[in-house]
Amino acid sequence: MDHDPLTTWFWQGAAEGVLLVQRCEECRHHQFYPRPFCLRCESDRVVPVEASGAGTLYSFTVVHVSTGLDVPPPYAVGLVTLDEGPRLLARLVGLDHTIGDRVTVRWRDGNPHPVFGPAARPASR
Repeated sequence: MDHDPLTTWFWQGAAEGVLLVQRCEECRHHQFYPRPFCLRCESDRVVPVEASGAGTLYSFTVVHVSTGLDVPPPYAVGLVTLDEGPRLLARLVGLDHTIGDRVTVRWRDGNPHPVFGPAARPASR
């Protein structure tokens, strides 16, 4: 599949199971979706960097209507605030979510689109 040259690095990383965002080499600001300049300082020195894949669920919705894609309803879509700062819109694992949940990126075999599922909870003491 051909991609816009501005996003090629994102899709290459995703195909390898790596979530990439941009970081400005001038002000260190992280951003997503890919742009040719920094949203904070307008520098053109933005480079792809690996994100932790961890974040917080900012908002979500459960879709009950078929889109005709290979995703049968119902399914959840969420806006995730990555720990690095940018927000990413992605599918969520399962339907039981609460705003503020900690989530981590997951990858499905043969599909380069990131999905987010519940973060592993620390073991209780």
